[in-house]
Formats: sequence, structure tokens, C-alpha cells
Amino acid sequence: MNGCNRRVRILETIRQGKVGGGESHLLSLVKNIDKSIYEPIVLSFTDGPMIDSLREWGIKVHIIPTERPFNPTVWKKVKHLLNDEGIDIVHVHGTRAYSNVVWAAKALSIPIIYTVHGWSFHDSLPKIARKLRIITEKWLVSQADTVISVSPSDQVTGRNHFGQLESTVITNGVDLSKFNPSADYKDIRAEYGISKKVTLLGYIQRVTKQKDPISMIEAFSLILKQEPTVRLLMIGEGELKKAAVDKAKELNVDSFIYFDDFRQDVPDILNAIDIYCLPSLWEGLPIGLLEAMAMEKPVIATQVDGTKEVIESGKNGLMIKPKDREGLANATLLLIKDIGLRKELARNALRTVKQKYDVAFMTHQTEKVYQKY
Repeated sequence: MNGCNRRVRILETIRQGKVGGGESHLLSLVKNIDKSIYEPIVLSFTDGPMIDSLREWGIKVHIIPTERPFNPTVWKKVKHLLNDEGIDIVHVHGTRAYSNVVWAAKALSIPIIYTVHGWSFHDSLPKIARKLRIITEKWLVSQADTVISVSPSDQVTGRNHFGQLESTVITNGVDLSKFNPSADYKDIRAEYGISKKVTLLGYIQRVTKQKDPISMIEAFSLILKQEPTVRLLMIGEGELKKAAVDKAKELNVDSFIYFDDFRQDVPDILNAIDIYCLPSLWEGLPIGLLEAMAMEKPVIATQVDGTKEVIESGKNGLMIKPKDREGLANATLLLIKDIGLRKELARNALRTVKQKYDVAFMTHQTEKVYQKY
């Protein structure tokens, strides 16, 4: 495919430039890939902080603006990009990005690798919408040369819905040099005016239906009734941000919650919190959870695909059912009161990430897939 003096050109494609789980995965992969062999080039369909980071690293980035899946008005632009850059392999991250590159890649006979960062056909969708997404995902999977599942349970979910799914499981990884609990960090609490004496909960993810911020706030209101010194730091953006702020006001807990937009200094923020909460309705394998565990924080998360393979409840974290506000509140109150358990879960969380979710292993496994083409 390539001349002996040219690196393999990989187009890493994702739907947005804002930093979420899939974007963090892409950043880690691009940063750690063997650049003597591979030349990563990134295509995003929106601008954002991820793009700034890539440019600082000297990575070539293209933005073709659209927020619509299956938008034929951008397909020719994508095809021109693939031609102009001499792309050898297209690696797509997520359904929406894939839907806008599949035509161009197939037209040019360029191999497609599809990493599924959680299936789009989650149970909370209306029945007809969910059925359409299953059909769409099944077709997209059929067009890929290799499918990567980020967790074994995500692979099983695909097989249960498609009948046949050949995929390679490569779990997400964390950069342990970046997320290092022994390093020095900024005083984030001082920045927000949060006392060092209070217990600080952290909700650090996209404020979307998937991450269920409303349940987080409702649970927090229950926690406050028993532990009035607890506080909540909510970092992120998304379509439910206004609804989350409104819910906090409705429950009269807004003065105890610190809302902020996406930030790049996630290790500093994680260092500042006491307990990390992830009340997701569905997941592939949540990188934010792994990052919190790498920072030696006790975690509370829901029993969904990916997460339930990382967390052994009572050993390296606590698990609750999705949308269980009382369960989330009770688990949090348990950790607030039992500092010994909190420390034990945190130690085991860090050990889990070191043993199973190192970014170096993830990158090496991905490179092995690239070598097939």
C-alpha cells in the first residue's frame, strides 16, 4: 500500500472537538501511537478544545463542519480530504462520525476500522427510534473492515442485536503519567471557593441524557438533607445543562452546586474531589471513570455495559442501578461516613487501572489492528 519511505497515514475521525470519553480516547491514541510507523491525521466535524490540543502537539487536523449524521452535503468534502491526504486507513470513533465518512471511504476502497464507543440504540430511546438505530448500526458494522469493541459486554450487546458480530475487544486505557495521584496539582477548591473541610462530589462528564445529570442532582438533594456540608462540582457541557441548572434551582440546592463548562485540567479537578459519581444510562467503557480511578478516587457508577466489567462493587467501587436516585444517595452517604471504606475502594481502584487499563497496552493492541492493512 505504501512506499517504503512513507509512514502509514491513519485518518482518526470523530464527531466533535469537545472533550468527552471518545475524544479522550482519540487524544491518548494519537499521542502514544508509534509515529515512526504511523502518521495520524484527525478529522472532526466540530471545533473545540480537543482540536487545540492536537494542534499544540503538531498533529494535522481538519474540520468539516456538521452536527448531522448521514449528511450528504459533506461526503464529497470528506472524499477530497481522503484523496488529498493520501489516507491509507480510516479509523472512525462513534456512529455519527462513521455515518459521514463511510461513503467516501468505500468509494475509494480505503479500509475502515470502526471503534464502537457504546452502541447508540440504548434502552431509554422510544421503540421506533431504537429499532431504526439498531438497523443503522447493523448496516454500518457490515461496511467496516474491522470493528473494535471497547468492552466485552459491548461486544455481547452487539451480537445479541445483530446475530453475528465479528469484533476485536480493545479496552480503553488511561495515561498513568498524566493521571498520577502522587503528582502536584493546582488548588481547584480555592479557585471555586470550596472549603477543604467539606466532602466534594464530582460529576465530570458531558451533561447529556446518557450521563443522567438530573438523577445526580436529585440524589444530591437527598444527600444534603443528611449531610449539609457536602458539595457537588459539575463540570461539563451538553444539551441538558440548562435543565440541570433549572433542576438545582427547583430543588433549592443550586447554592451548593458548582457548575462549570468543559476544562482541560481534568487531573487537577479529580485531585480536588473526594468521590466521583457516574450515573450513566448506558456506556461503552467510560474513560472518565478510569481516569478517576487512576487518580485514586472512590467511584460510584451504574450497572451498565463496560462499567460493570470495571467495577466489582464493594471492592474497587460501588455500583447502583440506573436512575436510582435513592441508591446513589445511599452509596454516597455510606462513603461520606465510612472513610476507611472510601480509602480501601480508592486504593483498589488505582490498582485495577494499573493492571488492566494502561494506555500503552491499548495503543499497542490498536497498532496490531492497523498492521493488518
